[in-house]
Amino acid sequence: MQKSARVLGTTIFVLLILTSVIWISVAQTSTDGELRVTFLDIGQGDAIFVQSPSGAQMLIDGGKNRAVIRELSKVMPWFDRSIDVVIGTHPDADHIGGLVDVLKRYRASLVVQSSVLDPEGADSAAFSDAIAREVEDGAQAVVAERGQVIDLGGGVQFEILFPDRFLPNVETNLGSIVGRLTYGETSFMLTGDSPDEVEKYLVQLDEKNLQSNVLKAGHHGSRTSSSLSFVGFVSPEYGVFSRGCDNSYGHPHDEPIVVFARLGVQTFDTCEDGPVTFVSDGKSVKRR
Repeated sequence: MQKSARVLGTTIFVLLILTSVIWISVAQTSTDGELRVTFLDIGQGDAIFVQSPSGAQMLIDGGKNRAVIRELSKVMPWFDRSIDVVIGTHPDADHIGGLVDVLKRYRASLVVQSSVLDPEGADSAAFSDAIAREVEDGAQAVVAERGQVIDLGGGVQFEILFPDRFLPNVETNLGSIVGRLTYGETSFMLTGDSPDEVEKYLVQLDEKNLQSNVLKAGHHGSRTSSSLSFVGFVSPEYGVFSRGCDNSYGHPHDEPIVVFARLGVQTFDTCEDGPVTFVSDGKSVKRR
């Protein structure tokens, strides 16, 4: 009788644990009508995780190694093995290196890449092979070009602003994908490693249409990006430096720090702050 009671008690305890895990997982997937954008802490590089109110997910870049897998486990439920959209902004290792492991672990429906080529880069070749395997499994692969719009459902869209042409032979940063993520009256400007010449070009093309609540500082806070004119036209409330601590490049450089401070933009840094998450209800953006 006592043994049966112990077995019953153990069974109930296990069921309670399982129920708790299920509800925690459900809570992780619930968006409560919010757009969530997290700049993952993957060291020196970029990795941005987006979840729309519809539950659709998008990953923009993946850092240079498997650190992105660890960080995704913090923003995705344990049972989730798919990411709807995966974007590699350009073929530098600190942007696409980790995407190879991401595509091994998660199924993607759409993979987007820049037209810029890096034929001698081992990471670029590995990423191309990973994309080919996803296509064999039914995914769609496209080359980014200005005017393309990715609909994440729930009123969230990601519009490609640059490149506006096929750029296979330019320097890799120059071919970075630049996109604007919008939800209602709010938006995020995501710039990859685009240098200031691309920023100037976008100002010529779009001017006042660049305004966004959040701006990812180009090229991890390098002096070659985040020009005063571009940041001024974007007019963000928040800026984010995605970079590793004690990186060999000295990012972020003083110049973009001064620009953001001069324009009264509050900045966050994945080195100092860890993963940086923003939520939008379509009317305003807040740090979470």
